[in-house]
Amino acid sequence: MTLPNIITVFRLLLVPIYLLIYYSSLENRIFAAGSIFFLAGISDVLDGYIARKYNKSSKLGTVLDPFADKLMAFAVLISFYSDGLIPLWILLPIFIKEIVMILGGTKLLVKNENTVIPSNIYGKAATFFLYLSILLIIIQSPHNIVIISLIMTLVLNILAFYNYLKIYKKVTNKK
Repeated sequence: MTLPNIITVFRLLLVPIYLLIYYSSLENRIFAAGSIFFLAGISDVLDGYIARKYNKSSKLGTVLDPFADKLMAFAVLISFYSDGLIPLWILLPIFIKEIVMILGGTKLLVKNENTVIPSNIYGKAATFFLYLSILLIIIQSPHNIVIISLIMTLVLNILAFYNYLKIYKKVTNKK
């Protein structure tokens, strides 16, 4: 197993740790859980950097990396929703988009000879705004600022989804 894959497995293990801390009775549980989320984000950047710089990409990493990202994002979004920190109209479209992308990505891997659609600028921007929104919630920024950031997250997720859908159609029509 490559170092990037080990880091990705570490990220997967952070998901239940995040949930345990988030739903604990710790006084600063949201800050502590948010720190776990940001540790996962840093490790995601690190494993991607190592995989690219040292040519350590693998098929396992291609599957595990986005799975770890989505699992952590789901954990955070659902836990924040359960406490009323984000509205359902933000959670639901992002959740649906991610499920559709998981299903489409799985189909591409299975039926289209291990084809993977790489992340693009819209997906990276959506991820940035998701992290920003979570940070703003953790530090208890004014509600209207949090909402603006969440709306940007949602808009960028929709743009990313549209872009991935165009690429998906192109790839599946070639085969």
